[in-house]
Amino acid sequence: MSSRGRGGHRGGRGGGRPEERKKREAILNLALYVDKSIRVTLQGGRAVTGTLKGYDQLMNLVMDDVVEHYENNEMPERTLGLVVLRGPNVVLISPTDGLAEIENPFAQ
Repeated sequence: MSSRGRGGHRGGRGGGRPEERKKREAILNLALYVDKSIRVTLQGGRAVTGTLKGYDQLMNLVMDDVVEHYENNEMPERTLGLVVLRGPNVVLISPTDGLAEIENPFAQ
């Protein structure tokens, strides 16, 4: 039997002491975009533009004044108002400031 007993430091996963672990940083700081206009692309070919009002660590977004767009203008735009977008459906988030659509060089 080991002299350490149960719960002793055995190494393994997780590394050393909690104070030695580095704090994770977010890749995207959404706090910079709160109350600003953003465009969010979702799975399934939909995209929305609106004002970011809130978010959480799972990338769930609360947006206001939302307008929904479809790829290739398959359907007309529609106004949605205040919405909650679930994080797993979010593909891309971009600010609308400086957003410019360019012609696809690969389209024939």
